[in-house]
Amino acid sequence: MRVVLATNLLVSALIFPSGPTDRLYVAWKEQRYALVTSREQIEEFRRITRYPRVKKLIDASAAGTMYNQLSALSTVLADLPTVDRSADPGDNFLLAMVEAGEADYLVSGDRAGVLVLGQHGRTQILTARSMLKILGIE
Repeated sequence: MRVVLATNLLVSALIFPSGPTDRLYVAWKEQRYALVTSREQIEEFRRITRYPRVKKLIDASAAGTMYNQLSALSTVLADLPTVDRSADPGDNFLLAMVEAGEADYLVSGDRAGVLVLGQHGRTQILTARSMLKILGIE
């Protein structure tokens, strides 16, 4: 199964070890699903983890490790289609990633953004807890 994780979930996994988002990250490293990302998302992740308010909440080496893993172990998309569907224009690249990457799921914590859509094409949009249930991780 192919999954896109919103950038906020990746950062959340660093801030809350053993939380739902971290368990999703661990499940990916255990090859329970294939992660789809893009150069744009990887750079957004790098930028966010360098914000002063975020840096004080995370371990820099853990952020570096995640950055390297995203780059090396996931499907990294280079060319994304133009999508204009989300109420938050900053989330449209996530929808573009699910299209280009033919993802089965988009996992987000942004209730006002993409979660409200519920689905994009054939891709289901859901929360981290719902994705954990699909993976059989409670």
